[in-house]
Amino acid sequence: MSLFGKLFGGGGGKGGKAPTPQEAVQKLRETEEMLAKKQDFLEKKIDLELMTAKKNGTKNKRAALQALKRKKRYEKQLAQIDGTLSTIEFQREALENANTNTEVLKNMGYAAKAMKAAHENMDIDKVDDLMADITEQQEVAQEISDVISRPIGFGDEFDEDELMAELEELEQEELDKNLLEIQGAEDVPLPSVPSTSLPSRPAKKKEEEDEDDMADLEAWAAAS
Repeated sequence: MSLFGKLFGGGGGKGGKAPTPQEAVQKLRETEEMLAKKQDFLEKKIDLELMTAKKNGTKNKRAALQALKRKKRYEKQLAQIDGTLSTIEFQREALENANTNTEVLKNMGYAAKAMKAAHENMDIDKVDDLMADITEQQEVAQEISDVISRPIGFGDEFDEDELMAELEELEQEELDKNLLEIQGAEDVPLPSVPSTSLPSRPAKKKEEEDEDDMADLEAWAAAS
């Protein structure tokens, strides 16, 4: 059994069943989650050791140096986890792409089988014969339409030139009639303007004017 087989529990015999891409991707995701939690733990430990080193400082030099050593070890482990995560991420993306390609090829093969089944009873000669039959039937249908739409017994006994001459004669008669109506309207005389002036307002008689003057004079004398 190979080293990877021993590490991951894979069977080395012929009867060993290989995991599917989906199963492998799921396992890698679980591993990524576990390492991410380990990253968070180490980052907290690094912060704690850094605080311890700052707190002791030169007052407790030995404790401060021990805290810095532990911090260095945690940082080294953190760097190793970062590299492992990058490797796992690359492998997971490759598996996902392989799984996508597998599905695409599977569906393309399925479509190819369907296309083959659809063309099973067809070949070029049969298609040519079918297209020839369609063209022939279209020509027959066009000929039938032409025969049906052709007028029979209507208008063949009339000369088209005679009809055009009659139409021009009718138009000329209508034009002459309109001209006569216009000339008759010009001969009708217009009504003349009345020469008599409008009656004006009647003037007062002389007697009435004298009486009015006398009444005004008497009224003035009485007031005096």
